[in-house]
Amino acid sequence: MKFLAYSKWDIVPVLCGLAHFAFVLTFFAVFPIAPWWLLVCMGFTYSVSISWNINGISHNFLHNPYFESHLLNRIFSLIESLSMGFSQTFYEYVHQRHHMGNSDRPDENGETIDWLSIYRHGHDGEAESAWSYVFLGYFRDDPKAIYREIARRSQGDAFWGVFEIAAFLTFFVLLGFLNWHFILFFLPFYYFGHCLSYLNGYYLHYGGNPDKPIAWGVSSYHKLYNWLWFNNGYHAEHHFRPKMHWTKMDEFHRQIAEQQRREGVRVIVPPHALGFLDPSLPEKSRPLQPELDAMSSSTPAQINS
Repeated sequence: MKFLAYSKWDIVPVLCGLAHFAFVLTFFAVFPIAPWWLLVCMGFTYSVSISWNINGISHNFLHNPYFESHLLNRIFSLIESLSMGFSQTFYEYVHQRHHMGNSDRPDENGETIDWLSIYRHGHDGEAESAWSYVFLGYFRDDPKAIYREIARRSQGDAFWGVFEIAAFLTFFVLLGFLNWHFILFFLPFYYFGHCLSYLNGYYLHYGGNPDKPIAWGVSSYHKLYNWLWFNNGYHAEHHFRPKMHWTKMDEFHRQIAEQQRREGVRVIVPPHALGFLDPSLPEKSRPLQPELDAMSSSTPAQINS
């Protein structure tokens, strides 16, 4: 019987997802005896691991579920929900809308298809401030709206999403009941971790072109980042071919690299979470001009600026 649905390499993110959950349990277990400096380090490690999981393990899982068995996929989805404190099923639907809209700009009614669009709460066709996107994004989800949309498609998925929410809330309440000092210490790092995920998400599209499929996303080819984040840096490629397996992204990039260059796909040097440090970062989220258009109307110095 086939165990993994797509690739033998999926065992790596599966084991990392299990390790993430084990880390949460270990964090709780050592809290009464560990020195404060170690607890702070573990707290920040947990924060970073939320963004790492959401943008790597969890993200690839929702596009290409790791297991052949539907039951195993449900179990892994639940473990992910407990590790990060949200419903993996609800995240899957929100992310589907993300790919439907591809960080689109608001329509005449001020609405975007993509609920995660960096333009959704912006003004004058520009992306909103990174500060508000990062620190307010966690509070903008509407669980009722997400549930209604999922239920239209599948009552079973809607039920499972609610179960995941109830499960992680029960899990957190149980941890707080057993040691309320721990949960008070833990929750700020939990929130900060989701902020880091929104920071990563912001620069996945800042400077991309919402009107051009090949340039919907912004890519980073930082080797260590892509090795640790399961090729999340190939984001322009991912939005161009969302169902492509994470192990094939580098090969796909090489196939379309020349087309990307001609069409003005934005590439940043650092990992996306550090996108604000990129030396070519535009002052506002404006897409690159396609190379041919730019060459016809600009000098070489202007093209490279």
